[in-house]
Amino acid sequence: MFEFVAPYWALLAPLPWLLRRLLPPRSSDDAALRVPTLDPFAPFLERHGSGDLRRRLRLAALWALWLALLTAAARPEHFGEPVSVPVTGRDLLLAVDISGSMNREDMVLEGRKATRLMVVKDVLEAFLARREGDRLGLVLFGSGAYLQAPLTFDRTTVNALLQETPLGIAGGKTAIGDAIGLAVKHLRDRPAENRVLILLTDGANNVGEVSPEKAAELAAQAGVRIYTVGVGAEVMEAPGWFGGAFGRATMNPSADLDEDTLTRIAEQTGGRYFRARNTEELAEIYRTLDALEPVPAPDEVFRPVTALFYWPLGVALGLSMLLALAIARPRREGAP
Repeated sequence: MFEFVAPYWALLAPLPWLLRRLLPPRSSDDAALRVPTLDPFAPFLERHGSGDLRRRLRLAALWALWLALLTAAARPEHFGEPVSVPVTGRDLLLAVDISGSMNREDMVLEGRKATRLMVVKDVLEAFLARREGDRLGLVLFGSGAYLQAPLTFDRTTVNALLQETPLGIAGGKTAIGDAIGLAVKHLRDRPAENRVLILLTDGANNVGEVSPEKAAELAAQAGVRIYTVGVGAEVMEAPGWFGGAFGRATMNPSADLDEDTLTRIAEQTGGRYFRARNTEELAEIYRTLDALEPVPAPDEVFRPVTALFYWPLGVALGLSMLLALAIARPRREGAP
């Protein structure tokens, strides 16, 4: 769509015509040339038609130059299609446990047995796709904690880094306190109301330099809300004695999950603790997190604007150069 920022300049379009009509013609004090006959000027009179056409062309060029200058002064602009831009978003870090126990096949994904990490990757892929407008980051932890992706609006890259994460690269143990401490370090300088950490684990803190309690205290002081998620089935059948020849045994694969500590961490920082025993519960948890930490509505609309004034201005400049050459040419022809 085209618009003029200052369309009132168009009111000046008839100004040259009005000045020519209203102002008196210029008087000349030069004496008129009187000759008894026009025969000596016959060659010049024969070219009168050519001179009259040239005068009309110059007049048309002057009008075009004037209109081009007015068009440039009116500042034409082209407006692109409206683009919705989220004004604010959360600074949301995902801390994902990739210790050895995340390789346990006690969950089901698309009708097949799957490891805990496979299910987490599948659920988080959908969660990341919904978080438009948030700055997202990824912390991976096992025996140590590592920032895999800093806070960014690039959800595709964060998801790609998560999906490519192999099991056990951070070590086989679980450093929950270190993961929280690392997240606080990267969130504390962000706007206070938008600092969010979602920590997922299937075990208990058994290594690290910072205890989960101390890390939660630091998070509370920094204004970081922590939502904790405990993942893993509570019932799992395992082969009995001699490869199952004497029946199958039932076990709790999540016996090591420290729910009490995860609950205290969440409550101390203003978050919540969630328990995911299967894929459906985990997916529902992240949908609940969408409701607790809603994506900001796109309450501003941006329309890209392209200024076009330089086009008529360029036309005016070109016409002025042509007129200057047309005026200078007769002078050169008449020079001795």
